[in-house]
Amino acid sequence: MSPRQAVDAVTADIRDHHITVDGTGLFNATRHIGLLCHLAARMAADVEYQLAPNIADLPPAETLGRSAGHLGRAIAHYTQALAPLITLTTGTQDTLQHKLDALNHRSRLRVHLDDAGRALAAARTALEVPQPPAVPSAPAPAPPHAPAVRCRA
Repeated sequence: MSPRQAVDAVTADIRDHHITVDGTGLFNATRHIGLLCHLAARMAADVEYQLAPNIADLPPAETLGRSAGHLGRAIAHYTQALAPLITLTTGTQDTLQHKLDALNHRSRLRVHLDDAGRALAAARTALEVPQPPAVPSAPAPAPPHAPAVRCRA
């Protein structure tokens, strides 16, 4: 599986297992962190492997390194999302203050999950195969001039 296919697989898994404000959502969040950590570790190992001589089946080490950096950001955002998620899943919403606090926690949770999604998308974008720059084509050489043939009528 190529690095881009691995990022796509993790992205699909994250998309299919939503973070909800309950025990299942908390399980999914920790599972996503585990998947992202595994993917980042694999990407870092691929960077090291790519630096070995005669390796041509992976993207360049710089590309893998950029992608691994974006995965690190996604991991950080998922980890930061744990605090509001835990508070929301374990707290009671009895008083007005608790309900107001819950709005803040939900907002923080959404921000971190959205930022993690953007970081994961950036990791995938970093792995896109760059298109070779378009080289302007040289004008075709003019055909050599043939001597004019004059006809006498």
